[in-house]
Amino acid sequence: MNILVGALLAGLILGGTAQAQSKISIEQLAAYNKPDREKVLYAGAKAEGKITWYTSLAGESYKQLYAAFEARYPGVRVESYRATRQEMGARIMAESQAQRYIVDTIETTIPLLKLLKDNNMLVPYYFPTQAKYPDNVKEKSPNGLVFWAIDRESHIGLSYNKNSIPAKLAPKNYEGLLRPELKDKIAFAGSDTGVTVVGAMLKFKGEEYVKKLKTLSPAVHNVSGRALLDMVISGEVGVSPSTFRNHVEVSLKLGAPIAWIPMDVVPANSGSTAVSVNAPHPHAALLLADFILGPGGQKVLEQFEYGNPTKEYGFKRWYPEQGLTAEQIDKLEEKWRNTLRDLTRRTSF
Repeated sequence: MNILVGALLAGLILGGTAQAQSKISIEQLAAYNKPDREKVLYAGAKAEGKITWYTSLAGESYKQLYAAFEARYPGVRVESYRATRQEMGARIMAESQAQRYIVDTIETTIPLLKLLKDNNMLVPYYFPTQAKYPDNVKEKSPNGLVFWAIDRESHIGLSYNKNSIPAKLAPKNYEGLLRPELKDKIAFAGSDTGVTVVGAMLKFKGEEYVKKLKTLSPAVHNVSGRALLDMVISGEVGVSPSTFRNHVEVSLKLGAPIAWIPMDVVPANSGSTAVSVNAPHPHAALLLADFILGPGGQKVLEQFEYGNPTKEYGFKRWYPEQGLTAEQIDKLEEKWRNTLRDLTRRTSF
């Protein structure tokens, strides 16, 4: 297969663009793993001219990522659409039903990717750096290919305000969060971040632990993990087990009076890269996936303090969606969300 694909792709590079492209399926192109893969994909991507990228990355990170890609591969323009998992899923499904195939490369969380995989909307692919990635961060396909690989992690742990919480009271684990001195000082984010933390508590500590935590009257604020961290920084909240390490690192550089501590396990809110089976720009789609998962893309993501799935950080990471179907994930998240709702003494809006 690779010999045939290589010959066809050589024809593409040498100038037989239309004829060669018509003979190569995206499945064959995605599986191509010869040393000239980057050269082949870039030649095709320049002929295609652009790529449409759907991503859940927020802030400046996704803009810097596609800017770095465009700088490395002149002549390939990126059109990006940034959305939440839910918004992106609705858009992709609507486009598919209308048979208007727009998206090329997808970067989002695993529940949506599992849904797309179940509907045969993703193509398994090879990427040059995949041997560096642990097996548990790749959704494997036969023949050494993957449906996606985790490209960035946001590690959820506990942050506290050092001006209002003495260091000796700062919890070092979930049991430490049950100290009576922390009553009325604990808060959770009401977003998916807080839901995931409650899921970790249920899985690793059990329902009795959550009942004990409830006696400390924790609050739930219907804000993002980032916004809740701002409340910890201001002193409005003393302790929160639902804040991100990368957000804390950024705030520490600005002098925030806070610290971040990993708990017994650290839930990893991860983003992964996949390629649409109906990508209108297949060469560019695969080239961008390779870039994001390669040293160029990872360098940009680490500049924004995202965790790298190939590195160790000294704490035990937990991937909530690992080994579950999309339906199982939905049922678990509903249970976790109900538990979070029941845990709080009040909700602020």
